[in-house]
Amino acid sequence: MRLQPTEPVARLRALRSVSLRTENFADSAEFYREIWGLTPVETDRDAAWLRGTGSEHHIVELRRSERNGLGKIAFALGTPAEVDEAGRRLSALGVPMPVEPGRLDQIGGGYGLRFVDPEGRLVELSCDVEAVVAQDPDGLPAVPRKVAHVVLNTVDIDAACEFYTRVLGMRISDWSEHQMAFLRCNADHHVIAFNQAEWTSVNHVAYEMPSMDHFMRGIGRLKHHGITPLWGPGRHGPGSNTFSYFADPAGLVCEYTSDVAQVDEDAWLCRVWRRTPELSDQWGTAGPPSKDARAHMAGKPDPGYLELVRS
Repeated sequence: MRLQPTEPVARLRALRSVSLRTENFADSAEFYREIWGLTPVETDRDAAWLRGTGSEHHIVELRRSERNGLGKIAFALGTPAEVDEAGRRLSALGVPMPVEPGRLDQIGGGYGLRFVDPEGRLVELSCDVEAVVAQDPDGLPAVPRKVAHVVLNTVDIDAACEFYTRVLGMRISDWSEHQMAFLRCNADHHVIAFNQAEWTSVNHVAYEMPSMDHFMRGIGRLKHHGITPLWGPGRHGPGSNTFSYFADPAGLVCEYTSDVAQVDEDAWLCRVWRRTPELSDQWGTAGPPSKDARAHMAGKPDPGYLELVRS
């Protein structure tokens, strides 16, 4: 990968969806459908696509696998011309691009490309994906609206931040010492966060609830199903969002969140937060994450897209 000083390859509009490889596909698909609150779009023997109450065709894709991991992350672009330009710039930078700009052969369609980041993660940039009508959350049970953010474990947080800011044009909103970096592509405080770790893996996926009331009622629904949080409920310092983390049937970590801070680009100043219990949970209700929570968030070493294809 021959990265050189460059303008970002595109202007990311939003985090669209995430694809997860899961060791327990059947139970996980049932969990996200019946308990977590997502609506099935399409399901087959080895994959399931589920939507929230927002306008995205789907926000999570589950794929049967022998090993838990990240399938891909999808970001929205505005037009096919933007996708084409992103493809030209990625090619000039020597970034591996398994899917070059064109019509996407996937559920929901769209026009896009897919590339591989320096740690092997598959990233999609797409537009014209089939949209659905957003639903009024006040007339619905407490269910997620969209994917709020994805936290990724990285072996080199500085290199990860450099690639996602310089190549994809993301901005760092805040740091949690030199352990975590929170990156945005729109007004949401963060849509991606990197956590310095021993290996590359998915840490967790957060799903946005429309309000704090929906957030608490969602936690209550899981409690009624006998599922208690790994960590939470509480309110973080960086991002100021509420949090409650759970483990799905495969052991992947999913989070309910709400009230994420909104960034004014002209006024926001990046801050370095201390890693103290009172700042990781401003309410003081959750305390520090347990060893079990940390073990789940560490995930399993992910060899990356190109290695999986080779094997």
